[in-house]
Amino acid sequence: MKILMLSSTFPYPPSRGGTQVRTFNLLQYLSQRHDVILGTVRSPDVTDAQIDALRQQVTELAVFSNPRVPPQPPLVNAGLTLHQGHEEGFLPPPLNKGRTEGGFSEIIGKFHRFGRFLQSGTPPNVLSSYSQAMQNWADELVTAGKCDTVTCEHSVNEIYVRPEWRQKLLTVANIHSSVWGTCREMLATGTSEKPLRDRLNLPLLARYEKRYCSKFSRIVATTSTDREQLLELLSPPVRVRGKQDFFVPPIDVIPNGVDLTQFPYRSIDPGGHTLIFAGAMNNLPNIDAARFLSLQILPPLQQRYPDATLTLVGASPVPEVLALGELPGIQVVGQVQRVAEYLHQAAVCVVPMRIGFGIKNKTLEAMAAGTPVVGSDRGLEGLAVDGGPQLIRALRANKVQEYVEAITSLFENQQLRQELSVNARSLVESQYTWDIIGRQYDRLLQF
Repeated sequence: MKILMLSSTFPYPPSRGGTQVRTFNLLQYLSQRHDVILGTVRSPDVTDAQIDALRQQVTELAVFSNPRVPPQPPLVNAGLTLHQGHEEGFLPPPLNKGRTEGGFSEIIGKFHRFGRFLQSGTPPNVLSSYSQAMQNWADELVTAGKCDTVTCEHSVNEIYVRPEWRQKLLTVANIHSSVWGTCREMLATGTSEKPLRDRLNLPLLARYEKRYCSKFSRIVATTSTDREQLLELLSPPVRVRGKQDFFVPPIDVIPNGVDLTQFPYRSIDPGGHTLIFAGAMNNLPNIDAARFLSLQILPPLQQRYPDATLTLVGASPVPEVLALGELPGIQVVGQVQRVAEYLHQAAVCVVPMRIGFGIKNKTLEAMAAGTPVVGSDRGLEGLAVDGGPQLIRALRANKVQEYVEAITSLFENQQLRQELSVNARSLVESQYTWDIIGRQYDRLLQF
């Protein structure tokens, strides 16, 4: 089978975020069984060596330049086409925290972006990351019949898929999580960074998600919670241009996985009063979680355990996260080569997510490494870890005092730490390796 995969996030090396990790591991699995053609964008930090390494993983790789790169003629080399051109500004996927200068020009810019969203029906970050060169390339492949399936690895890539393609080949949106559902949750929980903006955007995001979902043969989400959100949004069908012919695609749940070679099981229980939180530190849900853990959970815990420490691990820490390193007992280490080494040194991994739907790589990776986990409903979403007949694999907490008590119970009880460690690793080995997840994705693409 010939699979065209579209990813505006350059998926190599798979170490900078959930989208990158998921995309790379799925394409790696599929490439062993099918012809995979990958279209992606080169961000400023991507090296030629990384492009060459990614090219070894696929049948054909087309790399489109970052919009800030000045236009140059395309370069073609041994199956690699590097398109260098100028597109309108590039922004990260939805819900990443931006940084702009204040002032009147910023206000005008916000009104302009909102007006564009209102008029076009497509969020500004999707439009600004759009590459016409990549669109032309994908159009040519589909028109020439050079692919049997098109997959969008993150909803931001839906813009490249023509509605009429669904009539001639399988089109799949691997959305990770609902942008409408996440925005609604942030407003409901009071964790929205800009409530007025999000209240204005919410109905537009609902309209947008309904429209783009109808273009696809199938939708993939990472948890049943996200699937239920999308079904709530898409059903019953709504009128599109006066016609009651809105297509509601099947929605499949395919979770994330873990590379067990990158996250080996720990050799010892370090004990002590050490905590860790890991994740991309320029991502809004992770920024919120890091601050919540540092400013609200850690202080009362340090009243019980004055030697309690917290290590924040993750690429691109923003100023709000870097500032946490000035607080007693907190270390901000930024990006590291092997997260597992830091997980192995911690007594407890805390995943205090308050926003952001979808299964969390950071939770699965800590469980694979054997580090006992205390997580919120969002941090443990999609995982059978507590309650009911199943084995206990993590402790759940949502309020500050619940976190303090759960972490205390693990600090004080070595047997409980070992029970969570063994059970969590066993769960990952049996259900969440990338080989298992890749097999599920492969089966879906062959419908």
